[in-house]
Amino acid sequence: MKLYNTLSKQKEEFVPLEEGKVKMYVCGPTVYNFIHIGNARPMIVFDTVRRYFEYKGYDVNYVSNFTDVDDKIIKRAIEEGVSSDEISKRYIAECKKDMDGMNIKPATKNPMATEEICGMVDMIQTLIDKGYAYEKNGTVYYRTRKFEEYGKLSHKNLDDLRSGERSLLVTGEDEKEDPLDFVLWKPKKEGEPAWESPWSDGRPGWHIECSEMSKKYLGEQIDIHAGGEDLVFPHHENEIAQSEAANGKEFAKYWMHNAFLNIDNRKMSKSLGNFRTVREISQQYDLQILRFFMLSAHYRSPLNFSADLMEASKSGLERIVNAADNLKFLLGNAKSESMTQEEEAAFAKTAEYVQEFERAMDDDFNTADAIASVFDLVKYINTTADADKSKEFLQNLFDLLVKLTDVLGLIVDKKEEMLAEDIEKMIEERQAARKAKDFARADAIRDELLAKGIVLEDTREGVKWKKA
Repeated sequence: MKLYNTLSKQKEEFVPLEEGKVKMYVCGPTVYNFIHIGNARPMIVFDTVRRYFEYKGYDVNYVSNFTDVDDKIIKRAIEEGVSSDEISKRYIAECKKDMDGMNIKPATKNPMATEEICGMVDMIQTLIDKGYAYEKNGTVYYRTRKFEEYGKLSHKNLDDLRSGERSLLVTGEDEKEDPLDFVLWKPKKEGEPAWESPWSDGRPGWHIECSEMSKKYLGEQIDIHAGGEDLVFPHHENEIAQSEAANGKEFAKYWMHNAFLNIDNRKMSKSLGNFRTVREISQQYDLQILRFFMLSAHYRSPLNFSADLMEASKSGLERIVNAADNLKFLLGNAKSESMTQEEEAAFAKTAEYVQEFERAMDDDFNTADAIASVFDLVKYINTTADADKSKEFLQNLFDLLVKLTDVLGLIVDKKEEMLAEDIEKMIEERQAARKAKDFARADAIRDELLAKGIVLEDTREGVKWKKA
């Protein structure tokens, strides 16, 4: 299996630090609003990478954080007159709903920055003790020039940065030893959340958060660190500088980055009015279609979101789901149980499609070609599966289709789902039955909903429901 390593700028054979195991850290969103489709791309891409490693038999420890203390969160909290904690908790919950809709597997751990402050303080102290950091008036800075390999990920030169780059420059310029030094800890401002530290009551810089959370949940060395290409510099570059200076060893063997997402061939931005959240898209399309769309291009290729491409993705996904539905229908009416010799030979031919699929995924997770091999399998299924085939043959075809699409996180074995309005109608009927003291009917409605995977919860604010 080969993957493209941003560090070396080439495809490399994947060799895990520990045989049979993959330690993977993916930078998650800053939770101050609903996630947008730019956030969705790395979520879908690296969830698929994880699924393929698991398909190949690896035990994957997959950690993806939530940045729950940040200037944007504080700004939103001040605007609404609530605490930063309330904002971050609200949007973590909303993010998880969207991730569920996109069929993102729950991470092994979703650490939150605010719960890991002690470890960050310890790491900053280690950097100070080793001479890589210094304190000025309660702010702690990292000595960028002391880390000799700075720039090895982004392939940027420090002197070029000094003359041309401004993205590292922060406030408090006159206090820094060097304009390129970046913040590890900053004192609080009025109305901001803060934690105690030896230097000041304040909060950590963004970069130190991921260095500490990765170390705590995956160890000092990891196999893969991943995220959007906008994080290569300065975020991931600074993570390397911090982690390798503090731990004295290589931080991550492989760095993976997905390319940008445009909207109608323009960069997504609020000023252009083309900012799209995953929640907005879910009101137009099943989020499985968004997932299919995201995987229809190679993750390192720029991707353009448009209504036409989403409609094409909808049609493509329907082709696969229809093949699965047809197999289920045939299975329900199959006359014989076991495969004939001819059927065994016919099923053996599907190995070609599996090989195509694995060849694509082994080549830097080429999901576009992997989907093409699934379409080849679908075409084969549609031409070989009919009412005369045995149950075993049809079941084998169905199981194979589900197995391959599951690697892509595409759900083709659709369970019948109730519509929200139908659930609400049944809740209203149950409330009316309780009011009329017809408790047997009220209990029957609750049981009927439970059988369909809907759990009711009676609260002071009224009846709430969720999927089991």
